[in-house]
Amino acid sequence: MEEESQQKLEAKVVPALISVHPAHKSISVSIGSDIRVFDLEELCGVTLVDENGGHKDSIRAIRYSLNGEIFVSAGDDKLVKIWDTSSWHCVCSVISEKRVTAVAITDDGSFICFADKFGAVYVVDIGDCDKNSMSAVHKKAVPTLSHYCSIITRLEFSPDGRYIVSADRDFKIRVTLFPKNPLNGAHEIQSFCLGHTEFVSCLAFVTPPDYGQGFLVSGSGDSTVRLWEHASGSLLDTCEIGAEAGFLHSDGREDEILPAVTDLCATSDGSLVAVAIQSLSGVMLLRCNHLNRTLTKIKVVFVEGETFIPTSVGASSLAPMLWMVMGASTLHTSDSESLVRVRTISGFIANNLESTEHETLVLEDTDLPGGGPLLQALQGKLSMGKEAFVIASEAVKTATRNLLIKKQYSAERRELRKRGRNDKKGQTTAEE
Repeated sequence: MEEESQQKLEAKVVPALISVHPAHKSISVSIGSDIRVFDLEELCGVTLVDENGGHKDSIRAIRYSLNGEIFVSAGDDKLVKIWDTSSWHCVCSVISEKRVTAVAITDDGSFICFADKFGAVYVVDIGDCDKNSMSAVHKKAVPTLSHYCSIITRLEFSPDGRYIVSADRDFKIRVTLFPKNPLNGAHEIQSFCLGHTEFVSCLAFVTPPDYGQGFLVSGSGDSTVRLWEHASGSLLDTCEIGAEAGFLHSDGREDEILPAVTDLCATSDGSLVAVAIQSLSGVMLLRCNHLNRTLTKIKVVFVEGETFIPTSVGASSLAPMLWMVMGASTLHTSDSESLVRVRTISGFIANNLESTEHETLVLEDTDLPGGGPLLQALQGKLSMGKEAFVIASEAVKTATRNLLIKKQYSAERRELRKRGRNDKKGQTTAEE
């Protein structure tokens, strides 16, 4: 019981997330149940308006639509909220049966899909949401596809809109045809991308100008980033991130813990991919050569002078900057809102496939767009010392592994867990 209580406590530690407006008009950060937005045009913080009081528990997913007109947030309070980015009013709210783990938005902004911890994916038609309304419309979600009892970690729509791609903790990436009327269900599986040996943590599409359907890139707890031709499920290349970052010094031990890939972000042409890795103070840059269909390491961009291990990364196609956030939150500590730090790397632009160099620079706080006001809006007023961020980094790592690593139990332990199951208890009581 003590072990399970500790795991539940650690699982409540949720990483900070960052999302960038596609036209670089605003930056959004979530930490705990809080959403913080900075307007890069007006250079000021934004106040979000929700008549229902916003989120009540930790946020697990945020993202902008392709045109930047809406912003979606969802999480452990079983709520999916749609925000109009011109007014930052909550215009639509959806109640999920289970905690939400991932969201995706169709390119035309008509449908939102979200996934829950039990492996179900739901779709919501938001095409008729009134953005001028001051009151949030309550929408009902419809189940459209599912993974069998596996936590879905990420959802993405393919660049051509034909497929919805879902990844889970059981190492699978599923490519499903997205029908014209998804409210009737998405029943046709196109392919599976199989090859990861631990949970799949993140997905991103790379879209070369001459290849509209793009390629899929995935990151995992097995410390690899893989390149796929998603329509066929073909694995094109694998980059051993842990080894490239110098973390693995294998001595043949089976219990060696690999640093998980926590997030991915690609440039608009897909030639450059930024990879955030557990324990790495910075990001690794990979070159994606779509002609040769390869992933190769360019370099590691280190954040010097402080402990900064990104938990989420994001970028806009209109600005050559990679935005990074590090942070951890738990609703059980009064100072959790302060555990967030934002940094930016310049030079995150389309990369010459023949070049062996790529100029990048970690910007100082004073050189950020918005400077001090941006940091105050996104990080909060309190500043944290080095030790606090080290603790936050370790807490996120532990919580992620507890949530996504499949636990192995002895036969005796399995029988003990069966006898203590809640549904067993309910069944016994009913029979009595």
